[in-house]
Amino acid sequence: MSFKDSCAVVVALGGNAISREFEEGNIYQQFANTRRSLVGVAEMIEEGLDVVITHGNGPQVGNALIRVEESRQILPPIPLGVLVADTEGGMGYMIEQCLANLLHRKGVRRQLVTLITQVIVDRNDPSILNPTKFVGPFFKEEEVEKLRQNRGWIMKKDANRGWRRVVSSPTPLEIVEKEIIRELLHLDIVTIACGGGGVPVYVEDDGTLEGIDGVVDKDLASAVLALNIGAKELNILTAVDRVALAFGTSKQRDLEKITLSEARQYLDAGEFPAGSMGPKIRAAIQFLEGGGEEVLITSVERFSQARRGETGTRILHH
Repeated sequence: MSFKDSCAVVVALGGNAISREFEEGNIYQQFANTRRSLVGVAEMIEEGLDVVITHGNGPQVGNALIRVEESRQILPPIPLGVLVADTEGGMGYMIEQCLANLLHRKGVRRQLVTLITQVIVDRNDPSILNPTKFVGPFFKEEEVEKLRQNRGWIMKKDANRGWRRVVSSPTPLEIVEKEIIRELLHLDIVTIACGGGGVPVYVEDDGTLEGIDGVVDKDLASAVLALNIGAKELNILTAVDRVALAFGTSKQRDLEKITLSEARQYLDAGEFPAGSMGPKIRAAIQFLEGGGEEVLITSVERFSQARRGETGTRILHH
């Protein structure tokens, strides 16, 4: 499948698609949020596009880590990589069922599947030696040294909110299951993959795979996935309608369309912080440089309008 004959598109759902700030995040709220987030995706499928859905898992894997901590005295701990796989399955189930119901009501007959996805990273990635990604609950300062000694954790202060564990977030290089996803697309099966960025693994000298106790950025993994399957479009859904310069200031300027070279310039100038829009712009650049045609960044709620050109930021080659 080449870029010329592919009708595949990747839709990367942001963390707010399923769990929203200021909500408890119970399962009823997560299902309600998921249903609202998939309206635009259902429209794409109705149009006949081959859709692969990815999603974040920050709140969910954070809750899973809290459960591990609270039950350490009675159950063996679960590694972070396995927790990512667990959330891929659980959240994939929610997306799969909600989307299937939407399509059923539209009279659209398409099969769906959730695929637990592994993402290859470099075993010598700098982030493995210098972890910076905050995960899990907050701890008091007097608990930090004990956690470092007893569990081998790397602990850092998260602003003024307390101390948290940090893990590696290596750069994704390749999707292990890319051939399977291509085959699923050929069979017209809507696929949910790379949940939470997928489980990071590296290749041993003998060609076998080994997991890494870390997480992969969902947007960067989505760009790699899109290139691996020959997708022509990458849609990144987040909490804002458009990408903006000087975001949150009196000089904020929303961007309707930018070129690849402008995206590089703005990123280098520090317009897009690493903790928010930065990874999304990096993912867009990587996708376009790799042969993709177009990236759309917009809010989950206004995805349908953005696809009609009423909002959103499009990033193109020229």
